[in-house]
Amino acid sequence: MCRLFGFRSSVPAAVHPALVTEKNSLVIQSREHKDGWGIAAYGVEQRPLTAHGVGPAHSDPDFHRVSSLVSSHTVVAHVRQASVGAVELRNSHPFLLGRWSFVHNGTLKDFERHRSSVEALIRPDLRTNIRGTTDSERCFHIFLTRLSARGNVDDSVRLEDVASALAETMGLVAALTDEPGKDRSAMNFLVTNGEVMVATRRHRTLYISDGRRSSTCTTSAPIRHGTQLNQLLIASEVLCGNQTAWNEVSEEEVIGVDGKLVLHRWRLSDLAVVG
Repeated sequence: MCRLFGFRSSVPAAVHPALVTEKNSLVIQSREHKDGWGIAAYGVEQRPLTAHGVGPAHSDPDFHRVSSLVSSHTVVAHVRQASVGAVELRNSHPFLLGRWSFVHNGTLKDFERHRSSVEALIRPDLRTNIRGTTDSERCFHIFLTRLSARGNVDDSVRLEDVASALAETMGLVAALTDEPGKDRSAMNFLVTNGEVMVATRRHRTLYISDGRRSSTCTTSAPIRHGTQLNQLLIASEVLCGNQTAWNEVSEEEVIGVDGKLVLHRWRLSDLAVVG
């Protein structure tokens, strides 16, 4: 169990409220999810600037310091509650490779029993980049494997290809780990290269906002496919405090924005074509 946050905006903006000062900020959530934290922020360079910690974010002055300094058009943040892999810096999210950063909220069922089969889904040269012991880092490299089958991951990529690669990752992993009558593997993923950003919901809660306000902090009106946004916020839980309106993502839905911040929404079944 973990908590994730993603931010994509047309202009650089501070994310300190969502990370620290909101009523249900990541700092508040880290009182339960206390096994490490990480932040990736994209600036003028293609690769993100990153910071990681191994302890609780709420008691780590580095988390507060970094959060107060971040002003960016693309930010990914994560607080961890360890389920697979020891509490070590190498297991703190986001996981990174080149321009890509990746966070996961969830757990693969019986991962140790399925580890070798999961790792077999990763392209051998990508497998050598794995440093930690989590199921999450392996899911990231399965995603990169599926995305690389569509072209060079360092080049500009289509949003649809990123969404399909994530959907395929979920489908492949579920086929290995899910068993009839038992809890399914939870796979809320969020990935970005600083331009496109895509997230998935499976067996965990997920919410999005375009920054509009609501006295209740939620809205039943979905942000529709094809909407041009100024900003997109993605979070495991509603970050209520400044009356931002949040909309719940449906189970087995994939959402994302392209480089022009146009929102796209798919059902998982529309994307998961594994080959």
